[in-house]
Order: sequence, then structure tokens, then C-alpha cells
Amino acid sequence: MWDDLLIFQKGCAISQLLIDDSADAAFVVYGSRRRRPCLDSARQERKVILMEQDNTSALRPVRDWFQTKRVERTVRALEKNGFETLFVPDGESATRAISERIPDESMVGVGGSMTLDQIGFFAHMRKRGIDLLDPFGEGVTWDERQEISRRIFTSDVFVCSANAVTEEGHLYSIDGTGNRVAAMVFGPKRTIIVCGVNKIAGDMTEARKRAWQEAAPLNARRLGRKTPCAETGACSDCNAPDRICRVAVEVLKKPAASDILVIIVGEALGF
Repeated sequence: MWDDLLIFQKGCAISQLLIDDSADAAFVVYGSRRRRPCLDSARQERKVILMEQDNTSALRPVRDWFQTKRVERTVRALEKNGFETLFVPDGESATRAISERIPDESMVGVGGSMTLDQIGFFAHMRKRGIDLLDPFGEGVTWDERQEISRRIFTSDVFVCSANAVTEEGHLYSIDGTGNRVAAMVFGPKRTIIVCGVNKIAGDMTEARKRAWQEAAPLNARRLGRKTPCAETGACSDCNAPDRICRVAVEVLKKPAASDILVIIVGEALGF
């Protein structure tokens, strides 16, 4: 039987070590190429990999403990700042929690979000038969996008994500047109903000760095924007027409006229 293990070859991309003990054969796969190293050497590499996997398993409880404490601090701080807050273990639970808070016949607006796509939110809403106000839906023209964005301000529920949530209980987001961050703080009867644990930052300084130096280049690249960060992977505060970070909003306390629920998901989601 083939054992299939990932290894890191210095100076190369991550490759695969394939060992067939019954045939005394061993290969390291580099993309579409195969090289046949010494079998003893390959087996030794596998032994090292398994030891590293064991070490990783041993560290997992410690990492889980650290992540749990970080989430607890974030949830407490958000609640102290007036936000309703909920922690769920995974994307499926997040979608279920959102759906439970959306009555039938509701008018539901959404902000552009990889997170919502990853947790299955859009598919679930379609299954429920709920029409979404989605400015970035397939086939939506620029003029239609503007109209949908304005209608979202009068929606019953607005669902989106933020670029960062801090352990101090603050939210930070950047936008190209401002439609998402505007509706996040005013307009809809209720706003639900969904964030994976990867978006937790220690403070606002770390949140800004995460949004500008990580989320923005990744999203620019994903969207095929012609910006320096989409090529270099780093923000240069450019003046490119395709720039996607033109509006930045810090939400320090729950806005006085808004009903906001923040859902923290125990998974890495979005950028």
C-alpha cells in the first residue's frame, strides 16, 4: 500500500513522499516529475515526518487552549462595548445561527464576502427561497449595483464580514466603494457580522496591519485588480484606479441606532 505524506524539500515547493514497502520502492514527487531517492533515505524521511506529526499532535491541546482564551477575551470585550456576540465552532453552525435570525419573507442584504461563501450561507439562503440583495451577484451591472447597495440600507437584515476584530472589542474594515462599511453601522434593521478566528487581532494597530498588508493584497489578487499589491503582495498606498482600499471604518462601540450581532467562528475564514 502507498503511504502518502507531505514533505518540504529545501529550496523547492512542498512535495510528496510516496513509499511502497511491499515493492521496496520510493518516490518524491516534484509537481509532475518523479525522482527515486535511496529507499533507506526515504524511509528515514518518513520517520522524521511522522515524529513531527506526533509533535504537532502533542502541541494541539496547547494551541487550542491559546485560541480559546483569545476568543474568550474578544467575546467579553465585544459584549462590554455593546455588541451582541456569539461564538460557534464551525461554518455550518454559523450559517444555522444566521438563518435562525432571519424570518421568512425578510429582505436580506449582503456585503461582498468570501467568509459567507465559505460557510455555505448563499447556498442555504437559496434553499430557503430567500432573495438576497447582493450588489456583487453574477451578472449585476454597475448601475444595478448602485441601486442594490442603496436598497440594502432599508433591508431587514444585513449580513457581512469585517476585515478584523480585536481583543479590545473593536471592528475594523476597509472598502473600495464604502457600501459594506456604511450598511454595517447604519441603515438595516439588524446587522450580522461573521468573522473567523483568523481575523482576531490584538489591538487596532494590529487590525489595521492585517487589513492593509494581508486582506487587501489577497482580495486585490483574487479580484484580478490592476494594483501594485496584487503583484507584490504588499500595500504601497497606491493611487491605482483599481485600488480597493479607499474607505476605512473603525467601529469602537455598538452604534447607537444599530442592532449588531457579531459571530466569531472557530475556523479560519476569508481574508
